[in-house]
Amino acid sequence: MIRKVGIIAAALSLALSGASAMAKVSEADANKLGNDLTPLGAEKAGNADGSIPAWTGGITAAPSGYTVGDHHPDPFPEDKVLFEITAKNYKEYSEFLSEGQKKLFEAYPETFRMPVYPTRRSASNPQAIYDATKVNATRAELLDDGNGIKGAVLGIPFPIPQNGLEAIWNHILRYRGEAVQRNGGQAAVTTGGDYNVIGFDEQLLIKYAEEGATPEKLTDENILFMFKQKVTKPARLAGTALLVHETVDQVKEPRKAWTYNTGQRRVRLAPNIAYDTPGTAADGLRTTDDFDMFNGSPNRYNWKLVGKQEMFVAYNNYALHSDNASYEDILKPNHVNPDLTRWEKHRVWVVEATLKEGFRHIYQKRVFFIDEDSWQIQVADMYDNRGELYRVGVAYGVNYYEVPTQWSTLDAYYDLNSRRYLAIGLDNEEEMYDFTVRPRDVEFTPQALRREGMR
Repeated sequence: MIRKVGIIAAALSLALSGASAMAKVSEADANKLGNDLTPLGAEKAGNADGSIPAWTGGITAAPSGYTVGDHHPDPFPEDKVLFEITAKNYKEYSEFLSEGQKKLFEAYPETFRMPVYPTRRSASNPQAIYDATKVNATRAELLDDGNGIKGAVLGIPFPIPQNGLEAIWNHILRYRGEAVQRNGGQAAVTTGGDYNVIGFDEQLLIKYAEEGATPEKLTDENILFMFKQKVTKPARLAGTALLVHETVDQVKEPRKAWTYNTGQRRVRLAPNIAYDTPGTAADGLRTTDDFDMFNGSPNRYNWKLVGKQEMFVAYNNYALHSDNASYEDILKPNHVNPDLTRWEKHRVWVVEATLKEGFRHIYQKRVFFIDEDSWQIQVADMYDNRGELYRVGVAYGVNYYEVPTQWSTLDAYYDLNSRRYLAIGLDNEEEMYDFTVRPRDVEFTPQALRREGMR
């Protein structure tokens, strides 16, 4: 059952309406962070029956034998499966499942399973993120109906959210380091289990978390992050490249995007790299704003903070992350190999996004289930314009404990109509993410994009 969480009771009716609000909280409420609440705003205590333990800091040290650059070994190797949820018994756990998760059991009754493990509240961030989050709590605000923010930097902007827009901005701005180099790819899997891996090299420079960043500097430069992506395989697509500058105030200046096409050998502005434009080489299985479960401007939806609930989500998926697992091991017909997945019961914020009148998108409604400990969207249920469940997004999370940050090792988008799915973040056969890179701004220009594409 979803329950309304009224940490700031006076704001609750406004929060549930989805309207924008002044986000600043009192010093007294901010002082709950690190006390009754975790430093990022989650309930520190466990639940009543003990199936969710108290948060005690998450992972604060890497397991013995780990070296930066390794695929991250499982910090909980002794944990065993407590029970499995299957098509035969999922109704017994209905209150802890999303509608999309239930549909997966119904769509694939013979194969879709959830091995449930002990809950490990492993999410953690550096102390600087906790300190910045407490400062943000008393000064961060939404801009222009929630289409931007001000008064925040580095940490979670709204650790005590008063409405759905604040919660979704927490996901967008959750800490993932200052910059990261990612090598990997994605695969669109057919109903028979066939696939081709599309390889990517990606760089992300997060200006919001950059050393020396201030709210004033972010406002002046109006850049939250810069993202560059180059296709490395197959040969027919290699060299195709994308550059995105994500803005702070998206009304003042919308997202900027450019593409490089190897056939034309030209860089072009790409104003349509947003909303429900099909994702790069995704075979029509996700939208641009599906990437990372949700990204971009929230302006086409009304956002409602429904409340908080306990839910089975894909957490601490180190077996799925391991370099001992091949893509063939992972990518099975209909869904990711259940034997490599780990599901745990966690508390999540529930945020409902409903398409505004007069706007268009292939999703009429989206329901997001956001981990209270990290602000990572764990599950996204997407509904079509008939009100029918269309797709289910699942983020299979791990703690990259050298940073540390809780992030997904793999995102899967399950299309209930075509019975196909898209897996993004395949890196088991690649070098591990590099969070030590410090690219310069000049590496995220249209000129740099052309150079990248020609290599």
